[in-house]
Amino acid sequence: MAICIFGDSITWGASDSERGGWVERLKVYFGEKYDIDVYNLGISGNATENLLARIENESKVREPNIIVFAIGVNDAQFIHSTNSNRISEDDFRSNIEKLYGIAKKITAKIIFVGLTPVDESKTKPIPWNTDKTYTNEKIKEFDRIIEDFCSKNNLKFIPINDLLNNDDLIDGLHPNTQGHIKMFERIKPEIEFAAKEENQL
Repeated sequence: MAICIFGDSITWGASDSERGGWVERLKVYFGEKYDIDVYNLGISGNATENLLARIENESKVREPNIIVFAIGVNDAQFIHSTNSNRISEDDFRSNIEKLYGIAKKITAKIIFVGLTPVDESKTKPIPWNTDKTYTNEKIKEFDRIIEDFCSKNNLKFIPINDLLNNDDLIDGLHPNTQGHIKMFERIKPEIEFAAKEENQL
């Protein structure tokens, strides 16, 4: 059985110096307990538009039974040089629909992970790229778009926005080890349940 988890730097595991992030923790858990391959397909900086360009090819070669999306925080950026958001709410909703359309051709078992909050005292703007700002208001708007889409399409949505606080964020944007552990502990049982529904465990 294979699980593909698509996302950004948070999915990739940035800033978890102990175990490499919540997805890597899932990989170890499922690899030790079951015959399940977990593929970490998070790429730093990715937004939905980037994921649309690669999901089909990266899924086909791995033939996943379950696809997990953890994407959208970077879509919520405000870009100072253009004085606009990176993507409109309508275009974000459209990209989520397109991702789902591609994924459901590969598997019926699709899960969306909600968006993480930020510490705005450190993200307005982010110090390593002062052209970009992240706000909780915009992140929550995009999070609701994902949740509403999942509700309308009978898909599993795993909320994260209520889970983390500023103490769980190492630089205001990325979860620290403690934050990744919290995410792992919330996401693990949901994916484990989905795998059991597939009669694979």
